[in-house]
Amino acid sequence: MGMTMTQKILAAHAGLEYVEAGQLIEADLDLVLGNDITSPVAIKEMEKMNVKGVFDKDKIALVPDHFVPNKDIKSAEHCKCVREFAYRNEITNYFEVGEMGIEHALLPEKGLTVAGDVIIGADSHTCTYGALGAFSTGVGSTDMAAGMATGKAWFKVPAAIKFNLIGKPGKWVSGKDVILHIIGMIGVDGALYKSMEFVGEGIHNLSMDDRFTIANMAIEAGGKNGIFPVDDIAMLYMKEHSKKPYKIYEADEDAVYDAEYTIDLSTLRPTVAFPHLPENTKTVDEIKEPVKMDQVVIGSCTNGRLDDLRLAAEVLEGRHVAKGMRCIIIPATQEIYMQAMEEGLLKTFIEAGAVVSTPTCGPCLGGYMGILAEGERCISTTNRNFVGRMGHVNSEVYLASPAVAAASAVTGYITNPEELEEE
Repeated sequence: MGMTMTQKILAAHAGLEYVEAGQLIEADLDLVLGNDITSPVAIKEMEKMNVKGVFDKDKIALVPDHFVPNKDIKSAEHCKCVREFAYRNEITNYFEVGEMGIEHALLPEKGLTVAGDVIIGADSHTCTYGALGAFSTGVGSTDMAAGMATGKAWFKVPAAIKFNLIGKPGKWVSGKDVILHIIGMIGVDGALYKSMEFVGEGIHNLSMDDRFTIANMAIEAGGKNGIFPVDDIAMLYMKEHSKKPYKIYEADEDAVYDAEYTIDLSTLRPTVAFPHLPENTKTVDEIKEPVKMDQVVIGSCTNGRLDDLRLAAEVLEGRHVAKGMRCIIIPATQEIYMQAMEEGLLKTFIEAGAVVSTPTCGPCLGGYMGILAEGERCISTTNRNFVGRMGHVNSEVYLASPAVAAASAVTGYITNPEELEEE
């Protein structure tokens, strides 16, 4: 019986020739990640362990990004805790304000995540790095503490679901539409503790930014991780961003999958997840009545990358945000911010009546930079639309791609960007 891509990576890091779904293993870690919310808890737990320091100062990444720059005294204290720990342990990959970005966009950009790695992070969207052919998954702060101390973590080897992607997506269909379609199809628990493995010739029609978005939201289908095979596009990305050696793992031909789906990307339409679950999806063609919005957010670890900003700028160029709408745009890293500035994207956004924020998770988790009041609605490129996710428990969040979000900013209601092209 063969192994999946994920199972091969885990077997290698556990020093085993073979693993199977359900098996408990202890695996060596290539990277341990924490942010300003989860790291202080992990640091306090680590202090209880009676260990002298971290297992490897080069294999830990601390990225304050959720409430940074600090929005209040509590967030400042959290960041102070992380900062002092980083200095005390000489952590190589600690990113202060001015260097930081949203963690799951920053680490691949800095070359810290490559194919074949095993990565844990005390943040559920750590599964993003599967876009590069790594096994990466979110853990609790206690597991992060153990990982920082020992360089190891326990895993139950996941079973897998295969998603065979074929065809080429249309102009306004991006990775966000692909993953929303999948979550709408299988549900928020459809891949519970399973590896979501994406294969097929259609992958070559997806940019790295598309793949990061798809892997990022594997957790929203209950997945343990999402992972892509390593092709020329992924290898070029790693060559441009990283000096780390990487290893390519491929699934065996007789690997076992709990289910298999074929998705023709050419048939997909721009998709929106209505409140209050990512599985509550509708295509733009299925929305028959205007759904008025109060706010638009374009950013996050899901859709704050350069391709995302380019799409939004293409829609907003020469247009203006509707009267009464708030449009907030958040580049995911300083490098993305700089590139967007050099390409003139920021000028496009500001002339259109949007505001541009420093890199931060901010409004995604109801942090700051875009909190919703009672009864308000936001269409957002973020990853979750749970009750109260972005503010008041009686507010609503609609998840969409940057193109749909930008088009909606122009009209004031959920809008297919194709409609603006017809004007």
